[in-house]
Amino acid sequence: MKLQDQLSKEENARLIIDYFHRIMMHHALWFAEVQHQLGKEKAMEVMNEVYKTSYDIQMKRLGKILGFEMAEGVPKPMLEMPAESLLNLREGVAINWLANDGVWFQAVENKYGMNDAKRCNDSCWAQFSPFEAWSIKRMLQLPDNCGLEGLKQALQYRLYASVNKQSIHDETENSFMFRMDDCRVQTARRRKDLPAYPCKSAGVVEYSSFAETIDPRIKTECVACPPDDLEREWFCGWRFFV
Repeated sequence: MKLQDQLSKEENARLIIDYFHRIMMHHALWFAEVQHQLGKEKAMEVMNEVYKTSYDIQMKRLGKILGFEMAEGVPKPMLEMPAESLLNLREGVAINWLANDGVWFQAVENKYGMNDAKRCNDSCWAQFSPFEAWSIKRMLQLPDNCGLEGLKQALQYRLYASVNKQSIHDETENSFMFRMDDCRVQTARRRKDLPAYPCKSAGVVEYSSFAETIDPRIKTECVACPPDDLEREWFCGWRFFV
């Protein structure tokens, strides 16, 4: 008899959860290695194929085991949830993403200091932000040269859009300003009487790489972001132009 067949129900449940974590990590490591070996553009092309194929295989198998049907590529029980519950789920998942990001930052900071934590954070955003832009672009089926209107649309589908308050302000025919009016992280720090987290270096990487992935013609300028003076009604502002 296999050792795993001798596990208790609780041990089995914990092992299954750990399996999910391993799947996510293996998926990410595959992408990282393909990007390293073949370059980002080819890695994204492969990801496009892998995402659909792997998702269909996994959800079909889980649906068979757990007893749920799929409808238009989505688990049917999700579509049967009350609208408010589905919105709460979306927000909760987004907050979990932000919490996970913060846990990683604090773990590095506690062991190795703020400088190493910021360095890792900025490098992480250099990888994640273009991936998130690619994911949104794929989901919305935005064309390669979708311009500023495409970027406006994409910014409203970021994870941050579910946890922060943001706004878009048209300036000219060829530019607009994006503002983070309420930032969950900075508001929490203010509530604890902590100084604003200096996120400008990460933000420059984050927003410029996001915009360039949506449309490589778009340029990004930081209007203001901590540690810049916070005597304003919003936390950070970014100008996008062509």
